[in-house]
Amino acid sequence: MHHLEGVAQGKRAIEWTATGNDPQFELLWPASLPLSPGHYRLSVRALADTGTFADARLYVDSGRGYNEVERIDLHFRSHGKGRVAAIFPLYTGAAKLRFDPTSSPGKITIRHVRLRRIARIEFYARLISRIIARHIKNPRSLRQSAGRAVKILKERGLLGLAATLRSAEARGALGSITYDGWIALHDTQTEHDIADLRRQLTQSENKPLISVLMPVYNTPEKLLREAIESVVAQIYENWELCIADDCSTKPHVRRVLNEYAKRDPRIKIVMRDENGHISRASNSALELVTGEWVALLDHDDVLRPHALAEVALEIDRHPDAGLIYSDEDKIDSEGRRYDPCFKPDFSRELFRSQNYLNHLTIHRAENIRAVGGWRPGFEGSQDYDLNLRIFERIGSEKIRHIPKVLYHWRAVEGSTALDGSQKNYAYTAGLRALEEHVERMNVPAAAEEAPGAPCYRLRFFVPEPQPLVSLIIPTRDKVELLRGCVGSILEKTSYGNYEILIVDNGSVEEETLAYFSELEKAKNVRVLRYDKPFNYSAINNFAVGEAKGSIIGLVNNDIEVISPDWLTEMVSWAIQPDVGCVGAKLYYANDTIQHGGVIVGLGGVACHSHKDFPRDHPGYFFRLKVLQNLSAVTAACLLIRKSVFEEVDGLNEIDLTVAFNDVDLCLKVREAGYSNVWTPYAELYHLESVSRGVEDAPEKIARFNSEIAYMQKRWKKVIERDPFYSPNLTKGREDFSLG
Repeated sequence: MHHLEGVAQGKRAIEWTATGNDPQFELLWPASLPLSPGHYRLSVRALADTGTFADARLYVDSGRGYNEVERIDLHFRSHGKGRVAAIFPLYTGAAKLRFDPTSSPGKITIRHVRLRRIARIEFYARLISRIIARHIKNPRSLRQSAGRAVKILKERGLLGLAATLRSAEARGALGSITYDGWIALHDTQTEHDIADLRRQLTQSENKPLISVLMPVYNTPEKLLREAIESVVAQIYENWELCIADDCSTKPHVRRVLNEYAKRDPRIKIVMRDENGHISRASNSALELVTGEWVALLDHDDVLRPHALAEVALEIDRHPDAGLIYSDEDKIDSEGRRYDPCFKPDFSRELFRSQNYLNHLTIHRAENIRAVGGWRPGFEGSQDYDLNLRIFERIGSEKIRHIPKVLYHWRAVEGSTALDGSQKNYAYTAGLRALEEHVERMNVPAAAEEAPGAPCYRLRFFVPEPQPLVSLIIPTRDKVELLRGCVGSILEKTSYGNYEILIVDNGSVEEETLAYFSELEKAKNVRVLRYDKPFNYSAINNFAVGEAKGSIIGLVNNDIEVISPDWLTEMVSWAIQPDVGCVGAKLYYANDTIQHGGVIVGLGGVACHSHKDFPRDHPGYFFRLKVLQNLSAVTAACLLIRKSVFEEVDGLNEIDLTVAFNDVDLCLKVREAGYSNVWTPYAELYHLESVSRGVEDAPEKIARFNSEIAYMQKRWKKVIERDPFYSPNLTKGREDFSLG
C-alpha cells in the first residue's frame, strides 16, 4: 500500500485516507495460482468520499514490473449500497496486480474486494443484460435491438453476434488494447526474434546491397544523429547510406555528416553547392547509390533495427518485386510511439486516392533511374509523384507489402506527421501528380479533390450512349419497403438508361399486387414472377437471364437513394475492363454506416467495414471517404457487367441459397482476375430488410451453418488473410481497432 493511511477500523470495514494523489492497493493471491489471460471481474464494496472510482486504474505486472503500457482504465458500474464492479481483459496474464482507486486525496472506506475470472458465457451474458437494461424502458427500442441481434445471428452466426456485442460494449465499458499494450504484446523485438532474423538471413540466397537515401537540410543535430544511428544499428549489414546535404546553413550539419562518414565507410555524403529543395537533393543522393535497391529515409525519421532485414527477406522471397512498402507509426520529440498506420496490401484505387505507401518505401534503383528520378516542382509530394510513375512502369503485381512497423515518422513542428494541413503545397502537388498520371495512362477520368478529406478522387467518364443497366430487386410483399425503394430510384436517379426488374417471390397481399400492376405501366419497369421457394441466388440468377442490360445491378428492396448520381458513379466503375463488382456506401436510417465495404475474415466469414460509425466519420485513415479496392462488397447494392457475372457462373444457388452468396460472388470475380471497387460517392440508405422474417427453424439454422462451413472451406485462404485488411487489426470487431 502506498499513499494510504489507515485511520479507523470497524467490524466490517477499514477506512483509509489517501495521503497523496496516487493511492495504491496491491491485490494478493497464492503465488502458485498466477492469473491466466481472459476476462476478469473486480468488485468492490466501499464508500468513496472522492467519488465512485471515476478514474480508477489497474496496473498489471506480467513479469516486467508495473508500467504504463499494461495499465487498465477501469470502468466501474454501480450496483447500489456502495457496491461497484468492473469487467476487464487480461491479455498476457499477471503475476501481480495493483489497484489505484483514485487520483485524488480523501477518505476511502473499503468493505470488500473480490477478483474473479469470468467464463466466456458469463461475459456475453453480462453484455446482453447491460443492453437489455439500457433499453428496458423503451420496448420499441428493445424489440429493434432483439431483431437486429437475430438478423446478425442468422447472417453471421454466433461469431458475428459476439463480434457485434464486443464492438458495441467494449469500446467504452471494457476498453480495447492501447497501442502501447499492442507493442508490448506483438512488436517488441526479443533476443530470440533477432537471432531468428539472423538465421533467416544466413539461409537466404539473395542478400542485396540496400542503399538508404537521405536528403538533409538544417536538421536538428539530435534528430540527425538519431536518423543516422537507426541505419548504423541495422541487423542487416549489407547497406550503404547515401546522404545529400542541400546546402544547409546550420554549421553542425556538415560536422555531423563528416564525423559519420569517417567512422563508417558505408556512409557516403555529397555537399550541394546550392539549395535546390528535396527533389534535387534526392537526385544528388541517388548519384551516390551503388545498391540494387533504394530505401527512402527522411532526415529526422527513424528506421526500426530490423527494417532492412525484413526488406532483404522479402526480396529473397519475391525476387521479381519492384516496389516494397511497410507499415509505420509516428514518434514524438521524445521518441514515444503512437498513431500506427496498418496498411492493406496494394490497392490501386486507394493508392490513387492517397499516397498510403508513404514509409518505409523501397524501390529498385533501376526503376528510379528509368523514370527520371524525382521531379522538381512536386516538392511535398515528390515521393507520390515518383511512386505513380514507377507504378506505371511495373504494374500492381510487383508491389509488395510488409505488414510490420518498420519506420517511425517523426512528428515535429512543421511536419505533415504532426498535422497534414501544415503543408498545403504538398496536397496541391499531389493532385497535379495524379492529374499527370491519369493523362500518361490515358485513363478516361478526371483527378479531383476528395470532398471531406485531404485525399483525391478519380471521376470516370460515362460514354454516350449510356450503357443500359438492369436493376434487379427481389421482393415478397412488404410493399412500403418496395415502394420507397422503387420510388426513390425513379424520382432521384439522374442516370438515364436503366430498367427495373422486380422479382416477385410469392407475394400475396392485395396492396402489393396492386402496386405491381401500377409499376408494369412504367416503360422501364418489369415485374417477373419467381414462384419457387426462397433462394436468393437462384432468384437473381433467373432475373439476370431476363435482363436486357449489359450491366447488372443487384438491389435490395429496402434500399433508398440519397445521391442522384449514385448510378452514374457506379456505372463509371463497372464499365472499366479490369473491374468486377462495384459497391456503394450504405447508411442505416439513423445515419450511421451500414456498409463501408466487406472485410473477409471478420466474425469467422465476413462483416461490413466501419459498421455503426457516424455518417460523416472519415474512417480508418480516411477509408470511409475514398475509393478503394476490397475483396468483397454487399449485394444490397452491387453493380457488375453481365458478361463478368456469367463468366463466374453467377451466384451459387446450390451451396449459398441465402447467406454469403454476394461475398462468394465477389471472391470468384477476384479469382477470375478482376478487381472489386467500393465507392463512397454512391450513397444510399439500407433499411435492413424484414421481408424474409426470422430464421429460427431448425432446418434454417442447419442451412446457415452449412453455408458458413462452405465459405470457410472454399475461401479458407482469404478468410485467414484478407489482402485489403491488415493482419495487425482485430477480427472481432468492425472498427479497425488493434488486434
